[in-house]
Amino acid sequence: MRPVELEAPATVAAIPQATVRLCVVMVNWNGWRDTIECLESLLRSTVRPRIIVVDNGSENGSVERILAWASGAEPYEPPAGALRRLTTPPVAKPVTVDVIGVEDAARRAPGDADVTLITSPENLGFAAGNNIGLRHALLDSRTTYFWCLNNDTVVEPGAVSALIARMDATHKVGMCGTQVRYYHRPGHWQCLNGSRFNLLTGMSRGIGRDVPVTRQFNPKTVAEETDFVLGASLCASRAFLETVGLMEESYFLYFEEMDWSVRNRGRFAIAFAHGAIIYHKEGGSLGSSSRKGQRTPLAEYYLMRSRIKFYRRHFPLLWPLQYPLSIALILRRLWRRQPEKAATMVRAMLGLPRT
Repeated sequence: MRPVELEAPATVAAIPQATVRLCVVMVNWNGWRDTIECLESLLRSTVRPRIIVVDNGSENGSVERILAWASGAEPYEPPAGALRRLTTPPVAKPVTVDVIGVEDAARRAPGDADVTLITSPENLGFAAGNNIGLRHALLDSRTTYFWCLNNDTVVEPGAVSALIARMDATHKVGMCGTQVRYYHRPGHWQCLNGSRFNLLTGMSRGIGRDVPVTRQFNPKTVAEETDFVLGASLCASRAFLETVGLMEESYFLYFEEMDWSVRNRGRFAIAFAHGAIIYHKEGGSLGSSSRKGQRTPLAEYYLMRSRIKFYRRHFPLLWPLQYPLSIALILRRLWRRQPEKAATMVRAMLGLPRT
């Protein structure tokens, strides 16, 4: 498979090394409330990262709302609940924001603003949105690590420093995940680092999923058992990106992390920054919940389409098996009286557009 091409490094103005060592890349699609809450938590980090937000063709004024928050014109009100502590008190305003288009982002390196906001005129999908930010971040040769972080998350203040420490300590590191806890159930994990993947069925299950966070675990064992790092919180090294390439954009949504993992086989290590803790709202933009019956028709469509595409691309001998499995999943939706989901899954299986 041909890797996505990377741009050559460019010269940038001098800014503190702690700011550029790790860059957060976040994609926003009509989710300005979540994005602002995530930014509030990131800007309170004990080690401040560089932050790039890619607005993926939002249609609800997300760019204007983010800029109003950054200027202080629209005050931030922390949400109620236990995680309010991660964004209270709000960071001082103004937060400096550099707003640039996709073409400028591909040509010039990041500046010294608190946040770089790249505006895409259309929704290009999860992978392409992240790739826009990654290409821009790679233009600064001082940036070593690139953390793809979902906008529907908040982070503990020490998460960035824990990620950097684990990446620094891991020989030939490629990808690294974190503890991912449920935002609405912070006492339980969504996963530790990532998931195990069943090659026969194409199904995955998060390591530690739904287990109380009081349960003991061995970080080394978790890293060894990780087939792919959860895309909601996935840090990659520069060497990994320059060798393996960026995310495969043809999926649009889902299976990007698994594709990255397969392309990485035998090259770079998978690490686990167990000291880095984030909280994930899980499916905040598209309803991509892992819970039974809670995925939206949109999420069901892209999940099935991407699974079939993944097998055709990487495991063609197992590709035909995906069709009887897909039919079984469609019948299950019908049994649950979810005809809209079943219909969109049929279109995905047949390679047809959603509508």
